[in-house]
Amino acid sequence: MSIQPKLVRFNQNVLSKYRIYNSIFMTLPFDAVTKTGVLLPLFHETCVKGFQAGDDPTTIVETFFKKYQARRNEQSQINLFFRLIQYIERQVVLFDAIEDASFSIVNNMEGIGTLRSIKEKAAAQDKFKELRSYLEAIKVRIVLTAHPTQFYPGSVLGIITDLSEALKTDNLTEINNLLAQLGKTPFFMDQKPTPYDEAVNLIWYLQNVFYFSFGSIFDYIQQNIFDDQDIENNIINIGFWPGGDRDGNPFVTPEITLKVAQRLKNAILKNYIADLKILRRKLTFTGVRLRLKELNNLVYNTFLQKENEPQITLQHFRDELIALRKIVKEEHQSLYYNEITSLINKVHLFGFHFASLDIRQDSRVHDSMFRALVEECIASGSDVFPADFLNRSLKDQQNYLAKITGTVEGITFKDEQVVNIVETIKAIKTIQTNNGEVACNRYIISNNQTTMNVLQLFAMLKIIAFNDELTVDIVPLFETVDDLEVSDKVMEQLYTNPNYKAHLANRNNKQTIMLGFSDGTKDGGYLMANWAIFKAKERLTKISRKYKIDVIFFDGRGGPPARGGGKTHQFYASLGPTIEDKEIQLTIQGQTISSNFGTTESSQYNMEQLISSGVLNRINDTNLKMSRENKAVMDKLADISYKSYVDFKNHPKFLPYLERMSTLKYYAKTNIGSRPSKRGKSSELVFSDLRAIPFVGSWSQLKQNVPGFYGVGTALKWYDDKGQFRKVKQLYKDSSFFRTLIENSMMSLSKSFFDLTKYMAEDEEFGEFWNIIYQEYLTSKRLILKLTGYKELMENEPTGKASIQIRESIVLPLLTIQQYALRKIQELQKDPNPDTEKIAVFEKIVTRSLFGNINASRNSA
Repeated sequence: MSIQPKLVRFNQNVLSKYRIYNSIFMTLPFDAVTKTGVLLPLFHETCVKGFQAGDDPTTIVETFFKKYQARRNEQSQINLFFRLIQYIERQVVLFDAIEDASFSIVNNMEGIGTLRSIKEKAAAQDKFKELRSYLEAIKVRIVLTAHPTQFYPGSVLGIITDLSEALKTDNLTEINNLLAQLGKTPFFMDQKPTPYDEAVNLIWYLQNVFYFSFGSIFDYIQQNIFDDQDIENNIINIGFWPGGDRDGNPFVTPEITLKVAQRLKNAILKNYIADLKILRRKLTFTGVRLRLKELNNLVYNTFLQKENEPQITLQHFRDELIALRKIVKEEHQSLYYNEITSLINKVHLFGFHFASLDIRQDSRVHDSMFRALVEECIASGSDVFPADFLNRSLKDQQNYLAKITGTVEGITFKDEQVVNIVETIKAIKTIQTNNGEVACNRYIISNNQTTMNVLQLFAMLKIIAFNDELTVDIVPLFETVDDLEVSDKVMEQLYTNPNYKAHLANRNNKQTIMLGFSDGTKDGGYLMANWAIFKAKERLTKISRKYKIDVIFFDGRGGPPARGGGKTHQFYASLGPTIEDKEIQLTIQGQTISSNFGTTESSQYNMEQLISSGVLNRINDTNLKMSRENKAVMDKLADISYKSYVDFKNHPKFLPYLERMSTLKYYAKTNIGSRPSKRGKSSELVFSDLRAIPFVGSWSQLKQNVPGFYGVGTALKWYDDKGQFRKVKQLYKDSSFFRTLIENSMMSLSKSFFDLTKYMAEDEEFGEFWNIIYQEYLTSKRLILKLTGYKELMENEPTGKASIQIRESIVLPLLTIQQYALRKIQELQKDPNPDTEKIAVFEKIVTRSLFGNINASRNSA
């Protein structure tokens, strides 16, 4: 039987189902305003026709009330706004659930990029040996971060999961109940979550999704590629930032870090206990039953932390499972052999740690902590640092730190910063003792600029808790364009330092380097941020190979393209032989977690795509090195784009526009994350204080998506004006890396809708600035279409385009209400005696409207 095209499968299983269940949903009574479900389609139609006619949001809203609800007073109108917002938020959830339920039907789970596809391709090309060799070495790590870009509280995520399951079987009674539950469940939090709350929310995904999807992937590889032999390499693993990421988050304390690590251990033990329970029902044989019961009791004692009862080590647990499997094979005809192997594999993947907890802090904070530590050590009479240390030359300081000896044990520190770093480093040691070294063995230095940044941490780790052996990897994170430019020089200084090189030798000569993260796009614009990372990787690969160090690149990929994200498997498949690719590591955050990894099917599919992106390059050798001519064109495009973006960023109206015309200041009121919404304490808006999430999110709410395309059009136009566009076309044809950048930028352009804010073109203060953005959008769209030969954006991804269009259609009334409320606030604030109560009401409307708009963008990753 032939498989229908993906778009047809999407239309039948997602779009049609959404229309059916949405009609049921619209009839559910949520509250006293019974007509809301009837009025929403009318308001939606008014919005569509209004924008087509060139009307602004205020005119559209006023037209709707005049035509359909003329008798409503102002308070009644406000009430309706909140009811409409409530409905639209839940329409987004319904669509999410339907997409999740249909994932395995819409996406071919055995198609291109899946493990089955790789296996068959390798067999057909007689490259099975190469495939095995690659899988014995490759590691893919996804790192779940504490950066929320999605507004669903845990209760709503639970409903989405249950709704998806009910939709798979078209269980109308259950669907009806869940939709009603959805209507009565709040979508907003009364207070900000703690870092521990964030960790608990993500641990849900570990227990309910990754435990099963990772297990299935590993089982498949073992059974089908390694003929049931045990594999030493774990291939896939998970990193974890909530509870460990202190960068800009004063609420992450050493106590929180320890608490999260214990929660991770308890969570994985709970999953093991559940699997042991299943095995005990099956393995009822002589010589197995009682031994399995005893093993279960040991794991349970460990879970309950019964110190007065016998507990179990990870090694003992694994050895016992292997012994039981051997008995089953030799004495019981291998009955349930695969089920035992599956649990052994999970123990191999997750240990007693479940996910590796990373610690992260900003280099500037470390510098302050380090100086305070040195001063307190000297004042205490300790000989760890010489009395004149801080007055020595930079070179002398670096040499001293690299070969530092001694310990700060016994010193009572008073400075709050020093106590924090000392207790944090001691917490790492404690976690390694309790959960295993892999449970917490990386410390990331964000905003890393110099060799000194690394050596300060290197020394602090050694003198505080790791005097005998440093079992922690120091990971510098180079973020800005300037930092990326000098990254290879920083690393060469470290590689040539005898003491640091000795440390790397003890760590299997591996050095992990993190690059980019979302501040890169905010700092340098879309093209330059991505190209600067690519070039930095080439230089770092070259210098690392020179000193015989295996460099591992850890990518801060963000979520949407505007934050460094996009189609991640395409990104990795596009890297050529000049960039080391033995391991793939990337951050997964916000809506990317729920959209790409939120179900066992989507998690398995997207992890397989990531594994295959490296495998196919290696066994097919399809990635050609970028030619000198193409590199020159890429350099020029990035330089022009960068200059265009920096000029735009430096425009005198840039910050005032964001502050007064966007939703930027409302992000702080949403209570979605534990971190403060900006870095500095200044009451004025400072660009460097802006966090990437509210920065990118504000452009998204305006439907302008500036960070995902600004400068691209100007760069392409330079070649077009000079009659040299053929050079860019050649680059697009030859370089899969450039094609990936263009395709991700197309997604940002596709989700822009300038009709929403066209009224700003007439604004006395911001009209000219709005037109600058709009012209760049038009130029980027026109020349990207010329470059690709497409008639419309995302022509090559009709299913992704269709999903975006439906989501954008759902939230169009929400966006209209948001813009209406923003304009009302502006009008009221012009009054010499503004009505503060009215302003507060409209500000609440703006804040509430953020939720559905951002949640609807889940397919931006």
